[in-house]
Amino acid sequence: MTGGGRRILVVDDNPDLADGLRYNLELEGYSVRLAADGPSAIASARSWQPELVILDLMLPGCNGYEVLRTVRESGGGMPVIILSARGEETDKVRGFRLDADQYVTKPVGLMELLARVRSLLRRSGGTATESAPRIAFGEVVVDQASREVTVAGTPVTLTPKAFDLMLALIRRQGAVASRVDLLREVWGTSGEVLTRTVDSHMAELRRKLEPEAEAPRHFLTVWKAGYRFKD
Repeated sequence: MTGGGRRILVVDDNPDLADGLRYNLELEGYSVRLAADGPSAIASARSWQPELVILDLMLPGCNGYEVLRTVRESGGGMPVIILSARGEETDKVRGFRLDADQYVTKPVGLMELLARVRSLLRRSGGTATESAPRIAFGEVVVDQASREVTVAGTPVTLTPKAFDLMLALIRRQGAVASRVDLLREVWGTSGEVLTRTVDSHMAELRRKLEPEAEAPRHFLTVWKAGYRFKD
C-alpha cells in the first residue's frame, strides 16, 4: 500500500462509482469517506479535513461549484480534482476560477485517476519544500514549507493556485513563462481558452502582493509572450 492513510473525500451521487473509487483508493492505502450531496460534502470537508477531494459537479442539495467555492472561502486549501461528465471549456474555466487543481472528464481510466491523486498528494505533502528557504522580495516574505505569505509583516492569504503560480514564476529567475507553460506546470492542463484562468490568478497576485496592482514591479506581463518575475 502506498497511500499512508492520507484522507480522501469522494463526492459523487452515483453510489456504484463512489463505492468503486473508495474500494480502489483503500487498496492503495488511503483513508476514504464518501459524500453523496453538496451539503454533506461541505460538512465533511470542514469536520474531517481531507487532504484531497474528488468532486463531481452534478450533486443534489448544491452543485460541485458551490461546494468548491464554500470550501475555498472557508480556508480549505487541499487539492481538489473535479471529476465530471461535463467536458465543455466553459465548465473547466469555471472550475479553475474557483481554484480546482485538476478537471477530469468522465469516463476516466482508474490508473490515470490514481496517478493524479498520487501526484497531487505528493505535491501538497510538503516533502519538496520542507527544507526550502524562505523567499523575500520587496516587502513580501514567502515561507515555502508552511505556504504562508506576509507583506510588510502582515499575513496575506493566497488561493492555492495563486501560490503555486507565484512559485512557478519565481523559480524561473526572470525567464518568461507563457500562459500555456504555466497551465501545464501549475494546473496540469493546457488550452487557449483556459489561459484566462492564468490571467485571473495573476491579477490576484498583483492585487495582494504588489504596492500598486496597476503598476506591478514584480509580476510583469511580457507582451505576446506571457509573464515573468522580477526581484
